[in-house]
Amino acid sequence: MKYIMKMRMSVEKGNEALRDPEFGHKMHGLLAEIKAEAAYFTTICGQRAAYIVLNINDPSEIPAISEPFFHWLNADLDFLPVMRPEDLAKAGPAIEAAVSKWG
Repeated sequence: MKYIMKMRMSVEKGNEALRDPEFGHKMHGLLAEIKAEAAYFTTICGQRAAYIVLNINDPSEIPAISEPFFHWLNADLDFLPVMRPEDLAKAGPAIEAAVSKWG
């Protein structure tokens, strides 16, 4: 299942991490390790952040993905399940049934 992991790092740990000349290399390695399909770096509420696209087959994978961000960057994480257009198309009958019943 596709997820977008919203990652916001603390200012202090972010400052510390960015002083390391290997920061980019380490982030690239971590993204490869968690098999990120894409990563978009930005700010959220004035803090350094990223939206990282992942395929997570089982919820038991979430701790292995999360812990490096918690320990290295003191990050806040949210996992948002998302659908691609083809997933939404598959959901069509269930949506129609819900609208029929509740709409």
